[in-house]
Amino acid sequence: MMLLQSLRYYLSEHPSIVGFRWSHTQSWGSTWSFLFSSIAAYVVASAFIHLLLLFLFRHRRPLPLGPIPAAHSLCMALISATIFSGTFLSSAAEIRDTRWSWRRSRTTPFQWLLCFPLGTRPSGRVFFWSYIFYLSRFLHALRTFITIIRGRKLSFFKLFNNSILIFMSFLWLEFSQSFQVLAILLTTLVYSVVYGYRFWIEIGLRSACFPFVVNCQMVLLSCNVVCHFGVLLLHIIKGGCNGIGAWIFNSVLNGAILFLFLNFYVKMHFRGSKVGGDRRSAAVDKADKLELIKGRT
Repeated sequence: MMLLQSLRYYLSEHPSIVGFRWSHTQSWGSTWSFLFSSIAAYVVASAFIHLLLLFLFRHRRPLPLGPIPAAHSLCMALISATIFSGTFLSSAAEIRDTRWSWRRSRTTPFQWLLCFPLGTRPSGRVFFWSYIFYLSRFLHALRTFITIIRGRKLSFFKLFNNSILIFMSFLWLEFSQSFQVLAILLTTLVYSVVYGYRFWIEIGLRSACFPFVVNCQMVLLSCNVVCHFGVLLLHIIKGGCNGIGAWIFNSVLNGAILFLFLNFYVKMHFRGSKVGGDRRSAAVDKADKLELIKGRT
């Protein structure tokens, strides 16, 4: 009991969490100049490392990285689980403290998770964990360098995907975008499972006999699509959701990513049913490298 109370305090009731406020002067990485310069540096560094390896090593054999990939996967799994727990407890605390103000509008907790009231400011518990999620995207992007060095491949889609993820996480905070709480919960839950699975594989244990990572991606995308319709419906019924402009921009990106993923998913199963398990395994490995998992809101 004491352990649970301590966890609840440090994940949702600590003064630094309750008193958090997204500010361009107080929050690290909160300026537009930092956002664009960091994304540009990420893309340039990825291209530079890729070209340098091509120049230094004529062969395209993978370069060993030792325990680094496993350590990165374990770190991301633990961070994702922490963000999920903190967001869950903080959401429950926010609902407990503010639901009295929803009586006139007859808003339910689930509606609040989908649709922030107009005028919501990026401050308090849930935005603290949104900020931590934003910062964790930079650590997530390090997997690109692991793939370049170990796999000797540079994927334009991976660069685009990770850059958009960082960009959209920034917009969640900048415009107090609706639906971000559920998006963080869904994404970090899937991340903790997927990266835990990757750590399991990296240390030499058996992999699943089915496309585990791809199926997790499909579950995440399907949940996001359903919730997007819920946001749109509440925006019409309730007279507006906060940050709807950023949500519309994100929805367009989600539609494009969903189309690409479904196209790949159908081709993977169609080829797998024709040519057998070897080709399917290769397709699954390719999907894992694409890393389509994304906090899409």
